[in-house]
Amino acid sequence: MSVRNLLERRAAIVAEMRGITNNPAGDDGDLTPEQAQRFDALKAEHDALEQRIARVSFLEDAERRMQGQPLAGTGDRHLDRELQQVGVLDVIRAALGGTDRNAGLARELSNELERRSGRRAQGLFWRPPPAPEVRVLTSASGGTSLVPTEHRPDLYIAALTASSVVRSLGARVISGLTGNLSIPRETDSPAVGWVAENAALSADDADFDAVTLSPKHVGALTEVSRNMILQASPDVEALMQQMLGRNVSQAIDRAAIKGGGSNEPDGVLETSGIQTVTSPASIFEGIAEAVAKADAENVGGSRAILTTPEIRKTAALALDAMGRPIGVGTVFHGIPTTFSNQVPKNLGGGAEHGLIYGDWSELLIGVWSELDILVNPYESTAYSKGNVVIRAMATVDVAVRHPKAFVSVEDVTTSTPAMPAEDQGSA
Repeated sequence: MSVRNLLERRAAIVAEMRGITNNPAGDDGDLTPEQAQRFDALKAEHDALEQRIARVSFLEDAERRMQGQPLAGTGDRHLDRELQQVGVLDVIRAALGGTDRNAGLARELSNELERRSGRRAQGLFWRPPPAPEVRVLTSASGGTSLVPTEHRPDLYIAALTASSVVRSLGARVISGLTGNLSIPRETDSPAVGWVAENAALSADDADFDAVTLSPKHVGALTEVSRNMILQASPDVEALMQQMLGRNVSQAIDRAAIKGGGSNEPDGVLETSGIQTVTSPASIFEGIAEAVAKADAENVGGSRAILTTPEIRKTAALALDAMGRPIGVGTVFHGIPTTFSNQVPKNLGGGAEHGLIYGDWSELLIGVWSELDILVNPYESTAYSKGNVVIRAMATVDVAVRHPKAFVSVEDVTTSTPAMPAEDQGSA
């Protein structure tokens, strides 16, 4: 039962107790034994409700503050263990009609995921999140380097890429969605005022709207050589899983931070109604103003800052009047700060860097579809070379629960002073 339902029940109990005390039916103007017994029973229920409200409120607050949940996993430990045994190459071999044990297991698990989700896969369902477009993996372009011919795939050197950060900041992930999601939101509550005796209260209505999430599709088309599928070592399984998970996390991160492009979700920076601080005299002053704006709107949760590595460099170079480093933590007011190349560095078509302060548990990530892998061995270009084309797609969306929970500090560039002029010494 939610806190709201518990509070409504408590209010009903108090109202009934007030009705009993206001209407004593005893001969001496006191409560009758029946009324007293009912009052005591209501009081006991009221006390128990107070404890339940405290427990549920604590849990709801903990959920708001908790770290974002990973997109992978079904919640069924047994099924998750089975899914861990199947790699993406097993799924590909299954789609090509493979008869080995893992290919058969991949088909069985895809059928089970279809049954549980109520959606039919166009190809085969697999467990990891989706991936954006990746380069063609063919024998001519490097696919042969993944075939174990006196090489060390276990020592594969991955590209230097940005880490996903939004979920670690506390964004909430909602999985297993089917239809569009609409979450009611209170935007204004009835005004409360004092009146004189026999004076009427002024009527005022509560206002509501809704936060909505609708499916947005992200995916990849990848051409893979038949030799790679048939001859790649088991190490390639981990490699492809890592690539898929890494790239999709980056795609979701970029959309959650800004988005707003063609067919993309609207991220935090593209959400209408977020608060802004424009043209701060320094990064230090801009963050102070952002904190004040969030405080004025009663923003709670575990607040944090997200910006670019270049802004960290600007903060690290700040010196005091004695020529000593002021310290990155001081510039950012000791607020937990994450630096990521996923944050835009050319906002407004110029050199403006994104700098966002807020309660990241107010960011929602909705997931409609697991990774859906469809193998096409008949695509004309790939077929002529004996290769196959793999399409991987999934469906997600992002939304902000309360726009005023986020403050964008705008017009920040690498030339923006880290500290006020009187606190910044000459380098």
